[in-house]
Amino acid sequence: QVQLVESGGGLVQPGGSLTLSCAASSRFDFYVIAWFRQAPGKEREAVAAIASHDGSIYYADFVRGRFTISRDNVNKMSSLQMNSLEAEDTGVYYCAAGGVGWPVARMWTVANEYDYWGQGIQVTVSS
Repeated sequence: QVQLVESGGGLVQPGGSLTLSCAASSRFDFYVIAWFRQAPGKEREAVAAIASHDGSIYYADFVRGRFTISRDNVNKMSSLQMNSLEAEDTGVYYCAAGGVGWPVARMWTVANEYDYWGQGIQVTVSS
């Protein structure tokens, strides 16, 4: 079992930056780590993921160039650096872990395939 806890959310103005962190309760170096988000009235969508074995990184088109995902296996942390934030980035952001043995490039966006989830943290982009 891995427990995930997100932090760093809040209110930010359009064009601003925010960094989300995800802390794991135990080793997670063999999991794919991903960030998802869910806006009110919308389905949960994949934002970014970072593989375990080679550190390959994947981004949704709508955040590429603005967001940066990273992981620190020693300290059992993942971060999502978010720059140039837009109102459309508003939502609850979730950290997820899973994907042992996956074809990561094909599976990373599939929420149901992840084994562990954080409780989510609110990000609001508004002036």
